[in-house]
Amino acid sequence: MPRVMNVQGHVAKLRAFWRRERRLPGYGEMLGLFGYRSRNAVFGVLKRLEELGFLERKSGRAVATVRLTGSLRLLGAIQAGFPSPAEEELADTLSLDELLIRRPEATFMLTVQGDSMIAAGIMPGDMVLVEKGGTPKPNDIVVAQVDDEWTLKYYRKDQEGVRLDPANPKYKPIRPKRSLLIGGIVKAVIRKYG
Repeated sequence: MPRVMNVQGHVAKLRAFWRRERRLPGYGEMLGLFGYRSRNAVFGVLKRLEELGFLERKSGRAVATVRLTGSLRLLGAIQAGFPSPAEEELADTLSLDELLIRRPEATFMLTVQGDSMIAAGIMPGDMVLVEKGGTPKPNDIVVAQVDDEWTLKYYRKDQEGVRLDPANPKYKPIRPKRSLLIGGIVKAVIRKYG
């Protein structure tokens, strides 16, 4: 019976390799990376990743696309105040993963529902990058399980203990009655327009 291809697992391994080496692994390296014995199996993975847009062929070689690397060209800076002459100049190429994610193995993304954090600039439909495993400091925005329900709030401490504060006056602060579990600390907010 043929093995079911774990596309997301293969993509994660290639991204991790790309971050370390700044190149795609060769066939021999992919055998070990994916845990395969056959170059044919590696060829099948590459073909599937090409179909999904993670790779493309150039001169017969597999080349990583932006979908795999997350790299974008940084062209310079733009004035948000008074207009200034525009100069398009390639300043650098950067990966959004590298810019936003310090610990990829401990980072996950959630889509925000509700409006309790709008004054913090977090709107319904935004995505938040959350890093697990850290100890929150006062005023960090955290993902927390309070009395068996998950929420996104400011982490605060006072003489009564931990308090989770919304960033919208329509909502009241939350104090855990039975349990509090910090699922992670918000490190970035992503908003897509249009």
